[in-house]
Amino acid sequence: MRVLVAEDDPVSRRLLAVSLRRWGYEVVEAVDGEQAWDLLQQPDAPNLVILDWMMPGVGGIEICRRVRQADHPAPAYIILLTVRTSRVDIVHGLDAGANDYITKPFNREELRARIQCGVRTVHLERSLAQRVRELEEALLRVRVLQGLLPICSYCKKIRNDRNYWQRVEEYITAHTDAVFSHGICPECFKQIVEPQLGQKNPILEKP
Repeated sequence: MRVLVAEDDPVSRRLLAVSLRRWGYEVVEAVDGEQAWDLLQQPDAPNLVILDWMMPGVGGIEICRRVRQADHPAPAYIILLTVRTSRVDIVHGLDAGANDYITKPFNREELRARIQCGVRTVHLERSLAQRVRELEEALLRVRVLQGLLPICSYCKKIRNDRNYWQRVEEYITAHTDAVFSHGICPECFKQIVEPQLGQKNPILEKP
């Protein structure tokens, strides 16, 4: 997974990047808030972001607000990096849109645990988004069968979207995931099949 590290202090940024690469992540570095925001606008923007609270120009809090206001279908998971430890500051950061926070100087094992939590959340959101897309596609297929369907009064064929007549099962198979298994109902058996056989089926006879 790609992780964006936005930190204006080169030493802290280097420590973060080295740790993340050792843990198997692909790291994208930003030296300030403006660069971080530009990277988050790209189609292949990282799904997990570590933002320093205080950066020249655009700070981490402002980036959090922008990301949440963008209403992206797959929003980034944001971990706010800060020297602030008061409850007021932490609440302020979370209210701005951060998913989590970690204080400086950071503990490597704590950072790793919080990143792993973020990765799990990103995977769950991706899975949920895929399920939503599948549901929308299924609903779209169902909607195709809604409305007025011209059907022949005699042979029961349906006039399709191209104004051709086709059997009911062919039309439904083309517009849904339904699979037909053909059989003979008792009424058709008596009216059509038995006369051809010249005898009655004792199984269908009433006692």
